[in-house]
Amino acid sequence: MAVHHLRLMSEKIVASGSTGIAWKGAKAVNMNIVLIGMPGAGKSTLGVLVAKALGLNYIDTDIIIQQQQNRLLQQIIDTDGLEKFLRIEAEIVADLKLQNCVIATGGSVIYSEEAMSALKQGGQIFYLHVSYEEIARRLKDLTTRGVVIKKGSSLQDTYEERVPLYRKYADQIIDCNNKTMEDCVGEIVARIKGR
Repeated sequence: MAVHHLRLMSEKIVASGSTGIAWKGAKAVNMNIVLIGMPGAGKSTLGVLVAKALGLNYIDTDIIIQQQQNRLLQQIIDTDGLEKFLRIEAEIVADLKLQNCVIATGGSVIYSEEAMSALKQGGQIFYLHVSYEEIARRLKDLTTRGVVIKKGSSLQDTYEERVPLYRKYADQIIDCNNKTMEDCVGEIVARIKGR
């Protein structure tokens, strides 16, 4: 059902004249589009839709980490601890050699200056800003999602710690509060075309 809904949304976006998209699968962009933001901000969902709208490949760094480690993110965190997970994430992301991709990152990637520097090379970084209240509503069960939260910290502490880092690394900030997925995709595409 969710995959079918995503396909219908992406077809609507591509067909929509309101986004100004008329590339029909041709690579109109010669760079990577990197999405950063809190878990639950919509990076993975929007990433697929933006990639389809721009005719680019789509990469999710969380999935790459899981494939290379042969474990779920939560298993890495539970077994190896947060610091080791962050090192693994930083190394894998920094080693990516990608062109003309939409890259959805894990929410904790901003803790690594090396990884962020690598992503910025040949890429434009979009921070998907969502209010804390909306993030808290979307993230029901943190224990299975592979969310990096330091011991003794709450989701709100993590949000407040990360927002300045997201803003620091962002080339563009997309306010995703009270907007549909279509609106957010349209705004990202319009900003890329207007660069």
